[in-house]
Amino acid sequence: MVDAKPFIVLRSDVNGSSRTGFTYKWKMKNLLTNAPFESVFRGDDKFDVVVLDKKPVTYSYFADPLYVFMDADYEQYEIEEENLGDALNYLKDGMECEAVFYDGKAISVELPTTIQRQIVYSEPAVKGNTSGNVTKEAKIENAIESKQFTIQVPLFVSQDDIVEIDTRTNEFKKVVRN
Repeated sequence: MVDAKPFIVLRSDVNGSSRTGFTYKWKMKNLLTNAPFESVFRGDDKFDVVVLDKKPVTYSYFADPLYVFMDADYEQYEIEEENLGDALNYLKDGMECEAVFYDGKAISVELPTTIQRQIVYSEPAVKGNTSGNVTKEAKIENAIESKQFTIQVPLFVSQDDIVEIDTRTNEFKKVVRN
């Protein structure tokens, strides 16, 4: 908690020594508004730790401008588009993920580390273009057509293949099934 607002620390840089005291430069993001914030703090500054609750949910549908998720007890939770971040690239009907709650309100979702998606479009490989680690763009399936996401895949991956993707880095991991 900084100035009575909940933040998550994205990056921390430490300067100083034990003799002169340490300062911490933090790059943060407001949990409620997603607004970025940077500040420098002294080593002896005190903060209240924000406790976030998590609950398994399933993506249900898009009710412009909210995305609706449902838990095992059929409770529905609505999350704004700007709070979903990269999760929008991978949402699919019936997809299981974890809703993150602050003060009883769903503020975002966390995806599984790896997911499987079908390639809905990719250019065919160009013959002779095989020197080094050559990749091409491929569009993957997701729930919202306007949010079609592309990833870099090796040349041998073709349309309709199912691939595994690391959601933290947005990188291709392997082909699951052709």
